[in-house]
Amino acid sequence: MKIHEKYIERCIELAKNGLGTTYPNPLVGSVIVHEDKIIGEGWHKQAGEPHAEVNAINSVKDKTLLKKATIYVSLEPCSHFGKTPPCCDLIIKNKIPNVVIGTVDPNVKVAGNGIKKLLEAGIQVTTGILEDECNELNKRFFTFHEKKRPYVILKWAETHDGFIAPESIFCNPETSGMTVIKKRAPVWITNFYSRQLVHKWRSEEQAILVGTKTAIEDNPKLNVRDWCGNNPIRIVLDRNNRIYTESHIFDNSVKTIMISETVFSDEKENVHFQKIDFNENIAKQIVQLLFQNEIQSVIIEGGRQSLQTFIDENLWDEARIFIGNIKFGSGISAPILPKKSFEKKSIGNDELIIVRNHD
Repeated sequence: MKIHEKYIERCIELAKNGLGTTYPNPLVGSVIVHEDKIIGEGWHKQAGEPHAEVNAINSVKDKTLLKKATIYVSLEPCSHFGKTPPCCDLIIKNKIPNVVIGTVDPNVKVAGNGIKKLLEAGIQVTTGILEDECNELNKRFFTFHEKKRPYVILKWAETHDGFIAPESIFCNPETSGMTVIKKRAPVWITNFYSRQLVHKWRSEEQAILVGTKTAIEDNPKLNVRDWCGNNPIRIVLDRNNRIYTESHIFDNSVKTIMISETVFSDEKENVHFQKIDFNENIAKQIVQLLFQNEIQSVIIEGGRQSLQTFIDENLWDEARIFIGNIKFGSGISAPILPKKSFEKKSIGNDELIIVRNHD
């Protein structure tokens, strides 16, 4: 492995420690090297706190070595004042002569200006090291700034015979064949380890979205319980404000955005109502609304109608599909994805299929 790639790879490893905690900032890792030895490293941990380059520089015990060192960073150092000062200024102040960058920052506030500032200060700058890997690291951040919408992840579990839920309506022989409506108890399709992985994913993304039917029938909490991490912002579609006010989503424990046709006047501190036109392109309006709320990523957790809406409007970036080792025989069919290449993993007796949408 080439020397620059070796240390940018370490930057990527460090940056991943901030997954789920840096929004709206990107994931960034930084390493400082002197004579092929790491003398400092750091990553961005949380918005408003020091950036990766600052943490790396502060970790160097012998600051005199900085004048003969190379600083590696997975994303272009910032050049503007935000909640913290520009990282470029700190690099220049410490007279670090060499900067190696994984990829350029797409944010218009930076977008090459950091590199320009470093070059003007006489610093040698190398860019494009493991660029694809660095772009993948910040796929949420890049999608948000380049496509002006959040990174959209579709997630569902389906049975071996292609159903995401059993029927709510069934024929009861004790009532002479009459059709009886019965509220379903939770029916798990996947094993505990798959469900734990889903909670890990929730902690990594900024928001989670469900439709009206899922909110009413399942009364989900949409939080992180089987993993340690931040709860995502809850996004709930409720066209006609039909969801019971006693539901978990109204418990005020997590920021919640209700999307409906009419704004409900009885807002709580952590529950907000916003409007869209449900007769127009719903998925497009939702991603625009989330962009306006500075939400960089969202997991669409169902049900089928919500998932299929995003699929049909081609507003998705990734699909994560669990195939459980059970059959229902009948029920609510799983969403239909266009045929694309995919990767497959085993989680115990479950199968996880991950599909990326490059269209």
